[in-house]
Amino acid sequence: MKKYNFNAGPSKLPREVMEAVSAACIDFEGSGLSLMEMSHRAKNFQPVVDEAVALFRELLGIPEGYSVLFLGGGASLEFCMVPYNFLEKKAAYLNTGVWAKKAMAEAKLFGETVEVASSADTTYNYIPKGFTIPADADYFHVTTNNTIYGTELHKDLDSPVPMIADMSSDIFSRPVDVSKYVCIYGGAQKNLSMAGVTFVVVKESALGHVSRQIPTMLDYRTHVKGGSMFNTPPTVPIYCALQTLKWIKAQGGVAEMQRRAQAKATLLYGEIERNKLFRPTVTNPEDRSYMNICFVMNDEYKALEPDFLAFATAHGMVGVKGHRSVGGFRASCYNAVTLEDVQALVDCMQEFEKQH
Repeated sequence: MKKYNFNAGPSKLPREVMEAVSAACIDFEGSGLSLMEMSHRAKNFQPVVDEAVALFRELLGIPEGYSVLFLGGGASLEFCMVPYNFLEKKAAYLNTGVWAKKAMAEAKLFGETVEVASSADTTYNYIPKGFTIPADADYFHVTTNNTIYGTELHKDLDSPVPMIADMSSDIFSRPVDVSKYVCIYGGAQKNLSMAGVTFVVVKESALGHVSRQIPTMLDYRTHVKGGSMFNTPPTVPIYCALQTLKWIKAQGGVAEMQRRAQAKATLLYGEIERNKLFRPTVTNPEDRSYMNICFVMNDEYKALEPDFLAFATAHGMVGVKGHRSVGGFRASCYNAVTLEDVQALVDCMQEFEKQH
């Protein structure tokens, strides 16, 4: 039976990417060695990093003066590294969910941290608007897509102070005006690579302005200078990222990824609203995530949730159970998820509706 992977992360990768990584893990470029056992200092690995950085720059249109880094630790370590490197007196955060709240909690260890707005009052089912960003903040931090609750910023905001973004789950799904940010970061295991590597895009001139001493490994300048090679990087996930970047370019680039994301979201949200059994958890269409589509049973059918999960699983749907903190259902429709995958889930929902 065919499986349809809607996992929230680690998530579906393009078949071509998995095949290329698999081959490299057996014999990397005819070297007779597996990529897993090669030195990151090997002469034939540096071109992997160089090409990945070049494609990252090309696909996002990254201006001069920014470095692209491949690090370890996930976005959770970046929650700490960001204030370590950028927070001198005050930081401003937009609280749109669990990950934004965790990032803000780390910042509080380094200085005054202001919550400019929050959607916690309704379980984060909308993106706050009309808030004021303090003009004296060192930076303004946003989480552009919220995997647990299914909300997303579809456009880059305007900010009177330097802006920083966690783009773990929507990077390469839409064009980004990188010049609006001093730092963009994220775990790669959703739209870019397998688990194990973290991407950071950082404006070099924005570094070195805090008065505190920063531990070597937590200082972005260390990794800018070392070209992501200060210590042993996650070599296989970086190679996986390279293959994904090649795939994105071959498919038509970020604009094509955005078109596909909108088409998939239109299809699935349309079915959720049409089907009498279900309803979306995010009511305002402009706040709805294209990457993580969250829905629940209508109140009168609430008792059928376990039955639908079992039905969907039996029909090959993987990862559609909602996050444990909110329940319901979630279909993560990252770049590698196809329109045909989403149609299979829609067919499954329609079949379940007929039976009930």
